[in-house]
Amino acid sequence: MKMVFRWFGEGNDSVSLNYIRQIPGVEGIVWALHDIPAGEEWPMEKILEVKKQADVYGLNINVVESVNVHEDIKLGLPTRDYYIENYKRTIEKLAQVGVKVICYNFMPVFDWVRTDLYKVLKDGSTALFYEHEKVMNINPLELVKMIADNPKFTMPGWEPERLKELTNLFEAYQNVTEEDLWENLKYFLENIIPVAEVNGIKMAIHPDDPPWSIFGLPRIITSRENIRRFLNLVDSQYNGITLCSGSLGANPKNNVPEIIREFADRIPFAHIRNVKVYENGDFIETSHRTCDGSVDIFEVVKAYYECGFTGYVRPDHGRHIWDEQCRPGYGLYDRALGIMYLWGIWDSLERMSKEGRL
Repeated sequence: MKMVFRWFGEGNDSVSLNYIRQIPGVEGIVWALHDIPAGEEWPMEKILEVKKQADVYGLNINVVESVNVHEDIKLGLPTRDYYIENYKRTIEKLAQVGVKVICYNFMPVFDWVRTDLYKVLKDGSTALFYEHEKVMNINPLELVKMIADNPKFTMPGWEPERLKELTNLFEAYQNVTEEDLWENLKYFLENIIPVAEVNGIKMAIHPDDPPWSIFGLPRIITSRENIRRFLNLVDSQYNGITLCSGSLGANPKNNVPEIIREFADRIPFAHIRNVKVYENGDFIETSHRTCDGSVDIFEVVKAYYECGFTGYVRPDHGRHIWDEQCRPGYGLYDRALGIMYLWGIWDSLERMSKEGRL
């Protein structure tokens, strides 16, 4: 596996490239142009600027997360072709600087959703927390009114620029079913994947987080069965999955190691993190250690090892420890600890294999 580390750019990230290169085994950064709105073509000069910054520290920029998909594409509006053409041109530009994988998602309106960014764990650290009942009991129309009455109101994982158009988006999705979303995703893939193939870039969709419908909006990349259906929409090695153990692991019905074993050849990029899931549907993100959460991280790494995985891996969200001031979920300390835990498992598996004990 090739270890990489997410970086939000100079001025936007408390973790410097100099620190990242000091984490054992890290080869590159996972990056994006976060100031470019969804649907716009990425400027080449900005892409080259990131490459130049990474080159100074000997880090590659092989993985992009994310080139966001415009809502008109998800909704299947006539304007989607304009945004798809922009997406194609961005793929072509990224290929020119050596990008190998583009992570993206197809979640309507919202990306990941949490209800508390700093929930306190027993050891005094804090982490991202999801309160199931709170989310499921929010009426979208009431939500819009809450935002209108209090412009400062938000929830973790929501992009501020999207909140401004929240009312229109909820109305637009009112009659969009899961099957409609599947059809719109298929249209997107049929247009994008041929361009990705020509340019040697693997597209890797991220599972929905959490992996179920919220606020009455359809979500479809949620389970083993749906991943299988997704990969069959366009059966190409360039149409793949960003396998996130934390997103899928929030639903105890998802056996993450089994999912890895079935789709290993279609996973160019992996997020590995742990979550503690409670019986009421709440979950909190924990350290990477298997015993701290509900996802068997040892078995996750073992599945990748036994499948001969050579793709890219990053530690996903970490706790906030040692009074670090950082972007929620994206500090240096706990993610670096997570990397060493993952390497420890990997190196142990490698030794056991050489000694015939695996």
